[in-house]
Amino acid sequence: MKIVVVGGGWAGCAASVQAAKMGAEVILLERTDMLLGTGLVGGIMRNNGRYTAAEELTALGGGEIIKVIDGNYLHQGIWFPGHEHASLYNVATMEPCIHRFLDKMGVKIHTQTRLVDAITEGEIIKEVVAKDKATGDEVRYTADAFVEATGTAGGPANCNKYGNGCAMCVLRCHSFGGRVSLAAKVGVKEMQAVKGGQVGAFSGSCKLLKESLDPAIRSELNEKGVVVAPLPEDRMVKGKLSIKACQQYALPEFERNLVLLDTGHAKLMTPYFPLEALRLVPGFENARYEDPYSGGMGNSVRYIGMAPRDNALQVTGVANLFCAGEKAGPLVGHTEAICTGVLAGHNAAKAARKEKTLQLPDSLAIGDAISNVQTQMKTSEGLALKYTFSGSVQFERMKQKGLYSLDKKAIAQCVNEAGFEDVFN
Repeated sequence: MKIVVVGGGWAGCAASVQAAKMGAEVILLERTDMLLGTGLVGGIMRNNGRYTAAEELTALGGGEIIKVIDGNYLHQGIWFPGHEHASLYNVATMEPCIHRFLDKMGVKIHTQTRLVDAITEGEIIKEVVAKDKATGDEVRYTADAFVEATGTAGGPANCNKYGNGCAMCVLRCHSFGGRVSLAAKVGVKEMQAVKGGQVGAFSGSCKLLKESLDPAIRSELNEKGVVVAPLPEDRMVKGKLSIKACQQYALPEFERNLVLLDTGHAKLMTPYFPLEALRLVPGFENARYEDPYSGGMGNSVRYIGMAPRDNALQVTGVANLFCAGEKAGPLVGHTEAICTGVLAGHNAAKAARKEKTLQLPDSLAIGDAISNVQTQMKTSEGLALKYTFSGSVQFERMKQKGLYSLDKKAIAQCVNEAGFEDVFN
């Protein structure tokens, strides 16, 4: 049983681990030189309903990646506007921790390996073709099933077309080539998120060099994990909240204040902020962006290539292709990517064994999110929204359905009553 996972972000890593657990030989293809994708500069876990989802995934038997992350926090149980009990992982050390864990699980990781093409036979993908950047050679990978977790952002042409231009972000398209969609290569018609004429959405935050901040701000950030600095009225950059990918942060507090989180960087919770205006704010006189380097003008544009799929995360029209992370729809965040990754990896292995694929019930927060997003993707109104366990419409839905809980035993009991305890084991 052989599974090829394309894309080494959080979703691809989780899919790889789950498929390997099920006895598959797993090859993970990542076009850059590091895993985790936007997780290299993200870092927010367990805020609001993400706590429930993380515990639910653990009760389902798919919490290995969550456990690794839980061992690498800089801060736990912090508050910032609109978000309770958040944990912040160290973005500087997270990637090597995950890389070593995947090695331990037997996943064969091929970095700097970019998808070029795919060969199909009817509705079956037979092999994918990738280019090894180090050697320049084209390499062919055959498999029984495939998981696509390539994301929906990049390359620079798209960020120029739909955004304010390439912001030179952590996706590093100039160095490693832009994202290539496996689904598109096999003829799947992908979907774009459109809201108020804006195609896609801007990534949600900018990273500042800690040493460029006032010592008092730096000290508070290191100690508490969060700084909320009020903005003078004439320094507010208004109207940018609606373009954020992470709509859970589209709150007035993020327009009226500079909200910083300590993830190793000073994570500035805004899609962009003009550098000249930022340096006029007390304490930010020497501010410098770390990522994206052009965070004063823009950020990467996401949600411009989502795949139609069912609730088992099988891509429509392709019998042995499954998708996860942003590829599976506008479900935003690390926890969300990991949850979909585990299910996609599980079902890829099921498909390789000619077994019935698994769908999670709507009585669970993860199952409800996957099915709700799949339904919403069929309408233009639904595609205009973003969904996450930590805020916006999906978190409100969690609370309305009684799916939000901080009680680990109660969450595990809910999984047990649904008949899905340890299903991923």
